[in-house]
Amino acid sequence: MFKNVLVGVDGRPGGRDAVALAARLLAPAGGLTLAHVHSGELRPAHAATPRMVGEERDASRELLERERDAAGVDAELVSVVSFTPGRGLHEQAEQRDADLLVVGSCGRGLLGRAMAGDDTRAALNGAPCAVAIAARGYAESQAPLARIGVGYDGSPESEAALATAEALAAPTHAAVHALQVVSIPTYSYTGIMPPAIGESIDILLHDAEERMRKLQGAHGRAVYGLTGEELAAFGDELDLLVVGSRSYGPVKRLVLGSTSHYLQRHARCSLLVLPRPETPAGEAAAVQADDATHVTH
Repeated sequence: MFKNVLVGVDGRPGGRDAVALAARLLAPAGGLTLAHVHSGELRPAHAATPRMVGEERDASRELLERERDAAGVDAELVSVVSFTPGRGLHEQAEQRDADLLVVGSCGRGLLGRAMAGDDTRAALNGAPCAVAIAARGYAESQAPLARIGVGYDGSPESEAALATAEALAAPTHAAVHALQVVSIPTYSYTGIMPPAIGESIDILLHDAEERMRKLQGAHGRAVYGLTGEELAAFGDELDLLVVGSRSYGPVKRLVLGSTSHYLQRHARCSLLVLPRPETPAGEAAAVQADDATHVTH
């Protein structure tokens, strides 16, 4: 569960979906903040007319109060002046030391799916905390999180995702399901296919299934396919999908890799992306070397 949650609201349904999801991810003694981002005095026309700045600030405050009352939540309200909503939310998460930022899906997404718009993507990449995207229409559902899924591959990031899913599942005794996607690297650029590729897939899939069956506290299974596509489809079975972000980003920063980029466009349920976890001191040198390798390529 998260203790310090920041939610972006804008008076539209996506913001209300975000508030509803945030309320379910918030720890019992946690703090909730609703933030509305507007341009204020940064807009040239407003800067030249102080009255307009004051009116926009008052309108922002009224919007926040309406959204809080409509959601029936106990939340602090903050009106943020920034050039873009994504940047404003990102900066607020920094200033408030939030451990979760929740945003809504873009209006053109399919009902029941999480689809990030430009502002959401801006809030995601490089965020100082976990980011959740509420599925479109989430506020209309009053059901608790009953099925929580995890993208798992044995990495520290996926272990952190599994631990988070189990913690979120505990209060309501929700079921946790973990999925590992087995993929064969492409050899098409060489013009030579590896021998017995079908047999190789069977072996890799069998080994992955054995590992997943041994997971404690989760129903694990493995499939063969493209990671992003399989995890997105996995969302059809879930209320929330939890994944880790790219392993070679800064510690405690959310850096999107190809899979999380794909999921923020195609996830079929609400999505929670976690930042890179802290690394034990004994592994620091190896991680730094790995980071340097990725940066130079």
